[in-house]
Amino acid sequence: MLLVGLCFVLWISAYVGGHYATVPMQSSNIVKVLQSFLLPNTLLSNLVAFVFTLLNAFLLTQLNNKFTIIRTRTFLPIFIFIFLMSTWNETHIANGSHLALTFFIISLFFILSMFHDRNASEQAFMGCLLISFSSIFINPLIFIIPVYWIGFMMLQSFSIRTLLASILGTLTPWVLYLSIHYFLNPNIDLMQFFKIYTNIELDLFSFSLVNLIYIGSLAIVMIISLVGMFSIYNRDAIHTRNKLNFLLLLLISFLILSLVFKNQFSLFLPFIALQYSFLVSHPFSLKQNNFYNILFIIFCVLNIAFIISKYITI
Repeated sequence: MLLVGLCFVLWISAYVGGHYATVPMQSSNIVKVLQSFLLPNTLLSNLVAFVFTLLNAFLLTQLNNKFTIIRTRTFLPIFIFIFLMSTWNETHIANGSHLALTFFIISLFFILSMFHDRNASEQAFMGCLLISFSSIFINPLIFIIPVYWIGFMMLQSFSIRTLLASILGTLTPWVLYLSIHYFLNPNIDLMQFFKIYTNIELDLFSFSLVNLIYIGSLAIVMIISLVGMFSIYNRDAIHTRNKLNFLLLLLISFLILSLVFKNQFSLFLPFIALQYSFLVSHPFSLKQNNFYNILFIIFCVLNIAFIISKYITI
């Protein structure tokens, strides 16, 4: 309750202080309709996003408890996830992204349950159906489907049956979505739904010095955490190692998507926060030594300093 209260204060203080986020360019008609009801940078849109964040944090906890991604009961994944979401103002108005994240987490329940089961066609269908449904809100998420196929291999569940089931699951939401559009407007150009605009230009000068330092520091914390995670890698069960590798692959994939689709960078932040919280929490929870205790404190101070920097006018 203290964590939820603290993060709610951080969330609302950004709104009250006028630290609004820039609305990202949207290619999804559904998100445009959603934004017409929930106007960005309003109190209602902030409150709805906060409720979605709590829901996704609850699902994150259930995901860890069911699949023992971290082999002990720990509060750190939910703490880090909510803390990051409260710190990143860009996520406070991305309601479409929060909703897509909910479907993405539910899809992980199906995908991770496929371990060592080459006949898990139902799980493959449902997992890919949900991520495909999420791609209706954020179109570039459709590129996570090939990552799921690699995940099938990591989880030793790849087969013709699971591949075909995943393809059918991927096509189903889009066929229904396009059919509804065509039924409502037969003259509509369906090819417009397949246009995805990329922007791979990486201009570091577009970021402020504070943001560059913050992003670099988070990357260093992640690298150190990964070193700690792999140093105790052999103590985990085989299925746990495979799931950790899959989460790391997802994190890299979302980082690549955020660079390729730079105009929609903020929409991928909740997904990055999810994978980040899992991977960082692993050594923080299992390596009980002063080094990682101090690193965790540094991580908290880093985010608090980043929050304070937003209220300092230079």
